[in-house]
Amino acid sequence: MKPAGPVIKLSSPETREFWPIPVVYEDSWLLALDKPAQLLSSPDRYDPKRPNLMRLLHEGIAAGKPWAGERCLTYLSNAHRLDFETTGIMLLAKDRPTLVTLANQFGSEVPRKTYVALVQGNPPANEFTVDKPLAPDHFKPGVMRISRSGKKSRTDFVVRERFRGVSLVEAHPKTGRTHQIRVHLAEAGFPIVADRVYGGAPILLSSLKRSYHLKRDDYERPLIGCLALHAWKLALPHPQTQEPLEITAAWPKDLEVALKYLRRYAA
Repeated sequence: MKPAGPVIKLSSPETREFWPIPVVYEDSWLLALDKPAQLLSSPDRYDPKRPNLMRLLHEGIAAGKPWAGERCLTYLSNAHRLDFETTGIMLLAKDRPTLVTLANQFGSEVPRKTYVALVQGNPPANEFTVDKPLAPDHFKPGVMRISRSGKKSRTDFVVRERFRGVSLVEAHPKTGRTHQIRVHLAEAGFPIVADRVYGGAPILLSSLKRSYHLKRDDYERPLIGCLALHAWKLALPHPQTQEPLEITAAWPKDLEVALKYLRRYAA
């Protein structure tokens, strides 16, 4: 087992929630965090008071929290976002010039982003692409849909492993639209496991293990109860040195556990 790395501890007194956020990369200009599920990246336009990663970080800097003081942090800003339930790499700039460079890189689609996802079904090909424009669904706030009048959106997919009724895929989004990977997979007929918004169901051990028996009056918890999508790798030129930089975030424990059971009972 690898030794635990640095962790930034954040909390919300209003909601009594606590998040230990692993640091997956850091230097004089950049801070990359492994965002947990069930935490917004930045303020929600529909409910600005909900806890979000950037506000918690800014409050910690203003309050002189130990993690901020030991780094002499006075500034942190994000050049990209992750969905509420998506885990993985969030890259932050420690100063304004670095943020400008990062924003230009993300705006020009320079970073190579690699996600992993568990999806329902088995794609017929090991590699496939969904190139369909996306737009907000005017009848469902916060939801995206395929639309000819939407913004250009393309995602390349690679199947890593196949199981009975489930696949592990890599996703390489070439554009950075909201919910892009989720909508493209649902459109292809392979919604992400536990993606309630776009038609993905959770994985239950009872659906994999034939000898599974649930005790009377007991409740079966899903192997993965929330969106099975993880921002695994991010590769880009360093915004200051221009040297190649690749950052990785370890796969979430629930994803690893689900894969263990899939390999054992649904290979």
